[in-house]
Amino acid sequence: MTNASPVVYLNGKFLPLDQACVPVLDRGFIFGDGVYEVIPAYGGRLFRLAEHLARLDHSLSGIRLANPFSHAQWDTMLSELIRQNTVSDNADQYVYLQITRGVAKRDHAFPKDTAPTVFATSSPLPPIPETYATQGIAAITLEDIRWKYCHIKAITLLPNILLRQEAIDRGATEAILIRGGSVTEGAASNLFIVKNNTVITPPKGPVLLPGITRDLILELAQTHGIASREAAISEGELRAADEIWLTSSTKEIMPVTLLDGTPVSGGKPGPVWVRMIALFQDYKHKLRSGTHV
Repeated sequence: MTNASPVVYLNGKFLPLDQACVPVLDRGFIFGDGVYEVIPAYGGRLFRLAEHLARLDHSLSGIRLANPFSHAQWDTMLSELIRQNTVSDNADQYVYLQITRGVAKRDHAFPKDTAPTVFATSSPLPPIPETYATQGIAAITLEDIRWKYCHIKAITLLPNILLRQEAIDRGATEAILIRGGSVTEGAASNLFIVKNNTVITPPKGPVLLPGITRDLILELAQTHGIASREAAISEGELRAADEIWLTSSTKEIMPVTLLDGTPVSGGKPGPVWVRMIALFQDYKHKLRSGTHV
């Protein structure tokens, strides 16, 4: 259906976006006290929903907030939200969902008996730029200034925003973050390098977000005989890599071809990326057609 205003979900109701309001004393607004998820939907089918909801559970546990829905209830609600915002059978969307601790007096301590605020939107998924495949992207390295619980997908994203904006101001698409001499991830992405035909990504831990697309890439590599491993990556190893990739749910797999002004992989996407992006697109095609379970 086509709507003058997109339909959103807010605290038990589907309503037009321009009618959705949250009280100013919501702790998400006052303190950034909440978590979020971003989930693509290809042809109306949510991408690895179970894995996204497991990460949501982990984030909620990290801020000591109970999940207001079961996984089945999330599936039902998000599927209906996508349906109400679908304009064609093949249109891809992405869902943004956010849970905050709710409305309470302005006190840093957790309030008692406060209902969480649950909000979700579904928007058209922008197409991946064709230049990714032909030119790749530029990235810069910056000091990782974020907090120590990056494995929680918290709505408090100001450090990420500042890092990403510095990258944009310097003519790059993304910032690759370095903490204590080791590479962690991008400001809004996970990191992979390729060295001697082996795909390497930093191991999960508090310094990086456990990406759903990241995990799928490792699965695809294992299934299709591409050497891969999880290991710490030093700044020197990053600069000596044959290929560098940045991944996210909405940007998929971005090949970095310029790092701090120095060409990577001869200044064009590398052969391992070419193979991996084909496997990723095949996975998406099967999801759209309903052959993935």
